[in-house]
Amino acid sequence: MFAVLLRILVNLMSTTLETFQSLFNGNTKNKSYRTDSGKVHTIDWNVDGSRLASGSLDKSVVIFAYDGKGSMVDRTYREHGQEINQLAWHPSISHYVATASADRLVKIFDTRTDRSNTTIETKGENINLAWSPDGTILAVGNKDDLITFIDVKTSKIIREEQFRYEVNEISWDQTGNLFAITTGHGSVVFFDALGIQKEKDKPLEELHCLTAHTGNCICLEFDATGKYFAVGAADASASIWDVSQLVCLTVLTRIEWAVRGLSFGCQSQLLALASEDPYIEIAKVDTGERVYALKCDAQTLTVAWHPKASVLAYVLDDDSGSVRLFGVLD
Repeated sequence: MFAVLLRILVNLMSTTLETFQSLFNGNTKNKSYRTDSGKVHTIDWNVDGSRLASGSLDKSVVIFAYDGKGSMVDRTYREHGQEINQLAWHPSISHYVATASADRLVKIFDTRTDRSNTTIETKGENINLAWSPDGTILAVGNKDDLITFIDVKTSKIIREEQFRYEVNEISWDQTGNLFAITTGHGSVVFFDALGIQKEKDKPLEELHCLTAHTGNCICLEFDATGKYFAVGAADASASIWDVSQLVCLTVLTRIEWAVRGLSFGCQSQLLALASEDPYIEIAKVDTGERVYALKCDAQTLTVAWHPKASVLAYVLDDDSGSVRLFGVLD
């Protein structure tokens, strides 16, 4: 009963710092789940939080079923020829997950079945992937800074955009009007996303270029409400921005090493940082104050908040092949 009451408190739109600190300091558990695969590179929750997917160095995709108490392996796919570098669930359909692999393939799995139902061949070793908010387009980036846009309905490539500078994370904003990339120059560049399917013989129109950090901007995350986005960088900091004004609201500087991953959670009130530090920083979005420092035995590769619960999934830079859950677990 106490855990239920705490969940209600966390779901309030203006939970206080003290309430969050009380929640994470005294009423949380930490569980580990083996994937029976190699080193995990990427994780993501589906839209309703009933499934967690992981992609690994050993080419496997593992789907966990989650019931609020813990996870169990539901399905394992081994269709890629090389490591899975990123995966992402469809933004509104809970059983579709897409994967990007170094084998130059993009696959879409219907997790109700035993095999992928779509495979698209691209031109390079794929390292990142993002869905458009309406789920009609997939964007895939490779090691050669080429972004490929795929029409999901037809499984056809509709545009390729080559960049002359280092491109890291890619994402749409929640409106679908902006397409953003983080760069090796410490900037976040926004493009007119509506042009992706128009004037395909012309480069995408650049709308804004924000100088966000002094080091390489590694990761990018838009929150579910559409109000914020966060940037993690090699300069050992993460910044939180207002989407509508494109202004920086706060910078988190308590960590000492590069930020590798970001995730908004708890009604977009919290931001978790994966970094090379021996802990995961969890901060309050509106003030930047620390809520909790989750100690870890190794560097953190990636983090992902459950879309509805006070549960954080994360992966350490080790060879255990494990996915860990931290938070309010029954």
